[in-house]
Amino acid sequence: MTTSELVTSYHLKLKALIYIRQSSPHQILSNQESLKLQYALRQRAVDLGWADTQIEIIDSDLGMTAATAEHRAGFKELIAQVTLGQVGIILSYDVTRLSRNCSDWYPLLDLCGYRNCLIADRDGVYDPGSANGRLLLGLKGQISELELHTIRSRLRAGILNKAQRGELALRLPVGLVRDEQGVVHKHPNQEIQDRITLVFDTFLKVKAASQVVCTFRAQGLCLPRQNRFGDITWRDPSIAAILSMLKNPAYAGAFVYGRSRTVRDGPASSQAKQKQLPQPEWRIRVNDKYPAYVSWEVYEQIQAQLKENYAEYDRNKSRGIPRPGAALLHGLVYCGECGHKLVVQYKTGTRYICNYLRQQYRVLVCQYIPADPIDHYVVEAFLAALSPLELDAYSAALETQKKASDSLEHGHQQQLKRLRYQVALAERQYNQVDPDNRLVAAELERRWEGALHDLQQAEDKYDKRQVLQPERSLPPALKTAFLDIGKKLPGLWQGDVLSRVQKKALLRCLIDKVVIHRLARDQVRTRIIWKGGETTTADLPVPVGALSDLSNAQELDGRVVTLSQQGLDDETIAEQLTQEECH
Repeated sequence: MTTSELVTSYHLKLKALIYIRQSSPHQILSNQESLKLQYALRQRAVDLGWADTQIEIIDSDLGMTAATAEHRAGFKELIAQVTLGQVGIILSYDVTRLSRNCSDWYPLLDLCGYRNCLIADRDGVYDPGSANGRLLLGLKGQISELELHTIRSRLRAGILNKAQRGELALRLPVGLVRDEQGVVHKHPNQEIQDRITLVFDTFLKVKAASQVVCTFRAQGLCLPRQNRFGDITWRDPSIAAILSMLKNPAYAGAFVYGRSRTVRDGPASSQAKQKQLPQPEWRIRVNDKYPAYVSWEVYEQIQAQLKENYAEYDRNKSRGIPRPGAALLHGLVYCGECGHKLVVQYKTGTRYICNYLRQQYRVLVCQYIPADPIDHYVVEAFLAALSPLELDAYSAALETQKKASDSLEHGHQQQLKRLRYQVALAERQYNQVDPDNRLVAAELERRWEGALHDLQQAEDKYDKRQVLQPERSLPPALKTAFLDIGKKLPGLWQGDVLSRVQKKALLRCLIDKVVIHRLARDQVRTRIIWKGGETTTADLPVPVGALSDLSNAQELDGRVVTLSQQGLDDETIAEQLTQEECH
């Protein structure tokens, strides 16, 4: 029998707790000898004098790291029993099994010293209540914490070194697969490749992830997705799925490591969450490492468009997507007084308002300006800039429309081909089963019927689309205008052919921003900043609510008095002043 002078009759009256832990589920399966050595501590407790009935094993923390005690139920149970004074000794193969964090280790030592509870490992028995015992256990706890840091640093350095070369085997998104040699290829399924390409092409056309979802749902097309086992499943498109594809740099051929960071809500919070980092803060990026679905330049263009589409353009200074509101310059207008972005208000007419300083500091609104005069001037300048152009945009528009329609048709044909194959496969499996094996036959029959149902639904949607699909041509008004867009666009603009959204999108093609500054109550200086940096500046009159707000109020008042003395009535005076442009 192996005894220790520290073990007394007081300790032998209490329990002997054996704490067993492995750091990960993999270690439970692979490190079997370590696990056997820990369970063998029962014999060590018997040798120290404890009866077999007084020995309790706590092994509920198998597969749990000792870096923290937050999620270790077994360690919490151990603390509870020591606190109640039920434990005479704690046995562990080494102190790393109990804790690798000094903030958890030293409170345990204090508690054991207060309750006169011994701690034993493979090297000996220690009394945490004595100076020597606390010194030795404290040193072992610090070494344990340092050892964890060293192990992590060594593993981290190896991971980063491999990531720097772009050879770290991260999980690939749907559409990319890794072969036995570790080389990444596009998925061999041509439908998956074409469907991913269609997502990017559709976004470049419609400029919004939500519109991509609407297009796919209207066409009855599904998206390839991965389940938790990595198998391909076809699901209805969602905004989250579309965004995950558009934002993943792997589709642009880039290996990226460190796109997110683990953060906590506060110092005392135990809830950790992943925060996506902006592109400049990515830790490692290696371009041209994977086969690309889009170029890196197109990927950056998509990210810029997604950022601009963010709805909170007042706070984030982005344009937002074109919307059907009356203000044509929403997201483009800036204040010439303080430099902040103006927002749109439709309460009493359409107005551009600079209320950033009011929101932040509760001061007066910087300026609010009627939108119609500004919009009218900017539109006239935009049309004047386009007037010299002579473009055959009609054939280009038809070609673009034909390519988009052909891509959707190709997607439909691939989807129908896949569903027909699944029906044929289910039929073959059903025909090959023994009819007497009713349990298997019934399940295969159910799968066959399900495949037939999915195919029938897809064919019905396709037939309906063929009936409702409009002819591949533009309206006559658009066709005529496109043949000479520079000259025809002003007339087209005034009609009802172009929607508000389309007009705003056209303005954004040439205009970067518009800066407006009220010089007087009835006069606003407007500066258009074009794509490329050129500017156009003009001082515009705007309507006011009172005669006294006009810059030439005294002159106009005198003119009214003069005309009145000539015997003219109010209506005649108003018409004459309007003709004189005294408005």
